[in-house]
Amino acid sequence: MPSLPAREAAAPLFAQDVLQARAAPGRTVTPMPPARALFLDRDGVVNIDRHYVHRVEDFEFVDGIFDLCARARALGYRLVVVTNQAGIARGYYGEADFQRLTQWMLGVFEARGTPIDRVYHCPYHPTAGLGAYRRESFDRKPNPGMLLRARDELGLDLAASAFIGDKDSDMAAGRAAGVGRLIRLLTPDDEAAAPQAADVTKVASLAEAAALLEPDDLPLRQSSPIRAD
Repeated sequence: MPSLPAREAAAPLFAQDVLQARAAPGRTVTPMPPARALFLDRDGVVNIDRHYVHRVEDFEFVDGIFDLCARARALGYRLVVVTNQAGIARGYYGEADFQRLTQWMLGVFEARGTPIDRVYHCPYHPTAGLGAYRRESFDRKPNPGMLLRARDELGLDLAASAFIGDKDSDMAAGRAAGVGRLIRLLTPDDEAAAPQAADVTKVASLAEAAALLEPDDLPLRQSSPIRAD
């Protein structure tokens, strides 16, 4: 089963490191090219957003999520979930509850043949958090911290990656990290005709999002400088 959020103390070991270690003395091994990823917000994209979902019995998968992930896998995308979990900060549930639900969720994806490579979460909130959870965090979307960690730990090319979210903060995080394709899943409260940033594609379903994932359709672009304001 894929591992849960990053263990920051350990340096990640990438496949090219293994290949280099096995190379004969004096022999050059060509490093593997960076992978690309499909980043997924959780609440509202992976599961129906019922506000602070933390129990299996309240977790309902969004229609089309497994077909989307199967298509992404077939096209060579890694699958990475990036989720704000302010419910932990607010004291509605604990880290253990989140981890328990995440392990169950990962097991379902594994059983469906679409394993998730990594889950990143931010448990902090700058104003509503309790105790140590009340603080700013570079990981909290709209900041790009979780995406940049995934880039470094999984060896990702963010400009060739895609991000599907249902909130402006998702799109802002993807933009700040330099993700090449930003896809906004409309919610029942959204106005389909409402103005949207030029670099964001709006879709009404995950089936529409899946159709946007093609082998060579992600334009490379220069990443914007990252500032921790």
